[in-house]
Amino acid sequence: MDMQDYIKFATENPICFLATTDGAQPRVRTWLLWSADESGFYFVAIDGKESTKQLEKNPNVEVCFFNNAAEPQDWKHMRVAGKIKFLDSEEMLAKAYEARSFLDPIVGRSVESLVRPFHVHTGEAHFWTLAGFLKEPQLERIKF
Repeated sequence: MDMQDYIKFATENPICFLATTDGAQPRVRTWLLWSADESGFYFVAIDGKESTKQLEKNPNVEVCFFNNAAEPQDWKHMRVAGKIKFLDSEEMLAKAYEARSFLDPIVGRSVESLVRPFHVHTGEAHFWTLAGFLKEPQLERIKF
């Protein structure tokens, strides 16, 4: 496996679960992947949300992507553990808003000033299927 396999899986299964911490308490939420490339995995947080505050306090996250296959023997997870970095260039902010402008009517106003793109820029990832049950320490991992 190489990074392209991980990028492809994340892109094909963009609904994922991202864990932050609130003090010592883990907090898991459903997220939507923005994009992925050789440099890592990109997401868009919204300023003022508790999850964004948690990311600001502790940049360590774990993300789980799942293929949502109908049959258990076809289930596949991809876990990404790493560190995030917020992206604040005007270009990234504009692209993040473009990607999340669908939230405007839901929120009742523009979220343009609230988007906080971030990047899981360093860490490791691995795939897991039922074939790996009780074998997680031996699973192949990739560092990025």
